[in-house]
Amino acid sequence: MSYAETPAGSGAPPGGLDDALLETLFAQSAVGLLVLDPQLRLVRANSLVEGVGTEQYIGLRFTEVFRLDDPQGSEQLLKRVLAGEGPVREHLVRGRLRRIPGDRIFLVSAYRLEGPGGTALGLLSAVVDVTERERARARETALAAVRDAVGGSLDVATTCRAFIDALVPGFADLAVVEVVDEILRGADPPVGPLPPDTPLRCAAAGRGDSVRGDEPGRTRPVGGTRRLPPRTPYALTVADLRPRLVPLTADTPWPDPDPEGIHARAETGAHSLIVVPLTLRGAVLGLVSLYRCGAAEPFDEEDVSLAGTAATRAALAIDNARRFEREHVIASTVQRRLLPQAERHQAAVETAHVLLPGRDSGCWFDTIALSGARTALVVGGVAGEGLQSAIAMGQLRTVVQALAGLDLEPEEVLARLKETADRLAHERAALPPSDSLHGEELRAGCVYGVYDPFTLTCTVARAGYPAPLIAGPDGEVVPLDLPEGPGLFAADGALFAPATVTLEEGSLLAFCTAELLADEHAGERITRSLARPGRSLRQLGDDIVYALPDDTRSAGAALLLARTGTVSEHLVATWDLAQERTTPATARMLVRDRLQGWGLDENTVDSTELIVSELVTNAVRYGTPPLRLRLLLDTSLTCEVHDGSTASPHLRHARTVDEGGRGLFIVSRLAAHWGARHGPDGKVLWTEQDLPEGSGTH
Repeated sequence: MSYAETPAGSGAPPGGLDDALLETLFAQSAVGLLVLDPQLRLVRANSLVEGVGTEQYIGLRFTEVFRLDDPQGSEQLLKRVLAGEGPVREHLVRGRLRRIPGDRIFLVSAYRLEGPGGTALGLLSAVVDVTERERARARETALAAVRDAVGGSLDVATTCRAFIDALVPGFADLAVVEVVDEILRGADPPVGPLPPDTPLRCAAAGRGDSVRGDEPGRTRPVGGTRRLPPRTPYALTVADLRPRLVPLTADTPWPDPDPEGIHARAETGAHSLIVVPLTLRGAVLGLVSLYRCGAAEPFDEEDVSLAGTAATRAALAIDNARRFEREHVIASTVQRRLLPQAERHQAAVETAHVLLPGRDSGCWFDTIALSGARTALVVGGVAGEGLQSAIAMGQLRTVVQALAGLDLEPEEVLARLKETADRLAHERAALPPSDSLHGEELRAGCVYGVYDPFTLTCTVARAGYPAPLIAGPDGEVVPLDLPEGPGLFAADGALFAPATVTLEEGSLLAFCTAELLADEHAGERITRSLARPGRSLRQLGDDIVYALPDDTRSAGAALLLARTGTVSEHLVATWDLAQERTTPATARMLVRDRLQGWGLDENTVDSTELIVSELVTNAVRYGTPPLRLRLLLDTSLTCEVHDGSTASPHLRHARTVDEGGRGLFIVSRLAAHWGARHGPDGKVLWTEQDLPEGSGTH
């Protein structure tokens, strides 16, 4: 019912009731009310709209009264209401009031006022200043963003970047995070107060799109270091470890010690600063500087409280990243010390390796020289990060080297290596429950191959690791057809099955850790790199690394490349000998003649004669045909005597009255190394002698 239709006898005349209602509404309303004419000019306003109700504003347009950031957008919205497209309820706009400095946020509702026949008389607008409410909401949003974004990475720089992204531009227009330089290398943070000459490194910086000029403090680029200027809020904050709210005006009393900061503030228009120390348990990790620029509202004490809470969260995340970085540095150092320190010369194979440092500190590679110019090629890894993975890797690598020296077949090496792994797993399981390693799963894999340059064959076995790739001299790449054995720490007790492949001279073998062949696409990238012949192994290794995705490089991996070759005919001599009593004398004559032809010194010739005489005599007496003698000259001199018997001789210490038993004892004294290896057609007794300086091939 309209007031014009009020029944007779109801009391006050209709016009008087309307006037009383309007006066009461404007006087008692809890929100600001404005009446606008059809041209959106102010007709009336109540006192809750800060000073707008005075006569000097009557007749001004709505957008002129409030000086809105988007006057055209707001005016179009009001015009749609005036045109009858429906009211606007609780629409947020930003602007400024003449009596209150700084940006304000208003919640605007607008309703069409209609006259007789639906004629538009104007608008009634309700305006509420919600600046403080929205600021509180913005603070809550910023703090929630810090909680969600900071702490998910164990990298200091990434953590600082996430902290900046959470606060800019919602809370601050500019932000800079500086960290004590030594912390970025895993060092312990210094206990506050921070000495004035301590270098700080800019770990992250960011700015909002509305800020003019360059990055916050062009004089403080990310990665750059500085020492805090004395008598500035920055230096005072790390001295007393208290946050500071500083207005930046022309009257700022500390410009002289910080000319670079003055230049940066002039470029960006910064007018309000919060400086917060990054502290944890009394130690100082760094400093956070937050700026507001241009027309943005200056920081207040509530903002300081939020900045302190956010900085505490960031400090905890940075300290966790620092601790991880320190452990990673230690683990990486241990890993490096446990791996081969230089490329090793091999008789008939060229090798090169690639070790990608990363989170995985348990991967390793090895090339081991075996008797008979053979070479063992090994790649393996213990899954996991940190020092314990590196230690377990070192234990397994040492066992592999010891087993390789026994001339065992690849499948036997892995079988015995798995036995060692099982013992390590039992030892870990037996740790007390309070130990951090108790119950932690161990996972490891290994691929082990032996290349023989005389037969041009490579025999390989694998334990939970990918089979090696083989590239022929023509560039065709195929994976070796090799059954997969169980992982070294797996409960599976299946046997390891070897595979033997005959290779052309100049073929390429690629042994990879599991990370490099984690998926089909990774294998394709490596295959394409290997299929380009005519390059050095170092170039091939670099090309493979260039093709890897970033996540592989961050995890860490190892690659071992080997190009097969043969032993030069001029450096090897082989004789088939008869199973006769005179054969040792014949062998001595053949050996002397060949060693003199190679230009070896007389002492070496005499020692070799005696070694060969003892080995051949042993083969004639206790072995079976065929009998073969081979000499190999490389960086050392190798003698090999092959016979068809599988029985191995044993070193004995003969007594004074014994007539025999001194042969192998003499051999062990004259040779640097000696041993026996077995094959399907008998055994080989071999020795290695060190050569004088300048002898042999280098």
